[in-house]
Amino acid sequence: MKIALIRERKNPPDRRVVLTPAQAKELKEKYPQLEIVAESSPDRAFPDDEYRAAGIPVVDDVSDADVLLGVKEVPVDALIPGKKYFFFSHTIKKQPHNRKLLRAILDKNIELYDHETLTDKNGMRLVAFGYYAGVVGAYNAIRTYGLKSGLFRLPKAIELHDKQELIQKLREVYPKLPPVKIVLTGKGRVGSGAKEMLDAMGIREVPPGEFLSKEFDEPVYTQIDVDSYNVHKEGKPFDFQEFFTHPERFRGDFGKFTKAADIYIAGHYYGQGAPYILTREHLMAPDNRIRTVADISCDIGGPVATTIRASTIDDPIYGYDPQTGTETDWQNPEAIAVMAVDNLPNEIARDASEGFGRQFVRHIIPALLEGDRDGILERARITRDGKLTPRYAYLQDYVDGKE
Repeated sequence: MKIALIRERKNPPDRRVVLTPAQAKELKEKYPQLEIVAESSPDRAFPDDEYRAAGIPVVDDVSDADVLLGVKEVPVDALIPGKKYFFFSHTIKKQPHNRKLLRAILDKNIELYDHETLTDKNGMRLVAFGYYAGVVGAYNAIRTYGLKSGLFRLPKAIELHDKQELIQKLREVYPKLPPVKIVLTGKGRVGSGAKEMLDAMGIREVPPGEFLSKEFDEPVYTQIDVDSYNVHKEGKPFDFQEFFTHPERFRGDFGKFTKAADIYIAGHYYGQGAPYILTREHLMAPDNRIRTVADISCDIGGPVATTIRASTIDDPIYGYDPQTGTETDWQNPEAIAVMAVDNLPNEIARDASEGFGRQFVRHIIPALLEGDRDGILERARITRDGKLTPRYAYLQDYVDGKE
């Protein structure tokens, strides 16, 4: 089998890779029959010369490879017919902007495996960048607060070398933080990455009840899950299983946190039909205290009302006018400063690639080379022989343009 690490062609180019040079070298040593090449790229966090130094050929043509590994969507005109592709296609939720991509994948008889669909038998994702999104998102939250308040200036994460340097910079500005209160939603990969950064910075964690009822003489944060900001419409005790299967039976109760928090870091997973979290009504209320929002999840027009568009690494902050619900200058005293970058792991691309690659080497490569005993590839395969596989047949209306 021949595997090619493809050049990222989506604009702006992504700097992450599925396999680092060291990981590719390790795989070749473990599987002598395996060929790995890297398509030449000027944008990777790991330059071509690092792959060459690891004994990985760097080539301009990958059309003879069997499996092509990328991170972001592959432009339609760059798709090679008849190949197996792994990348984040952003099609499984019927995203309108990628309908053309999925049609082209079917037309070109491509076997597509979306990284997001690579799961174990319990449906848990096996490879993800979420932890690193949380790491950078928490850093950017503090950076945005510093700029908005005028108390300090942090460099952009992309200007720093790795996670440890981000932590070092956060620790340097900790003494300049007033006794702000930070609420973090989510306890998955994203939330754990954000929590790790807040802990490493030295900010104390407090329970939700204490967070809501007390003021402090130091910066504090609380990390909450869905049971802290949703309540049953009929007054029944919160039940996680019921919430995830019947979210329409619940209403949002995040308003109490908007009255207590200065900074909101959104690191939750949002399920279709669940109540919105931070609403326009919350933000318009005279007792709303939140002035900085870092939306790591970045669902535009979704559960966090301030996320009216994605921002970029180059220009990460915009302002939200709570009275009109429209964009404004973030430096306007009445504006809420919003950080909603949708590709945060790209800011620490080397760390993120190493973490993602470890997961890919551990879970996916054996399924490719030693047999798919646990059904990982079978569950993840979206297209085959020019058709949607049965598991993803629900996308047919999307492909046909009927929804």
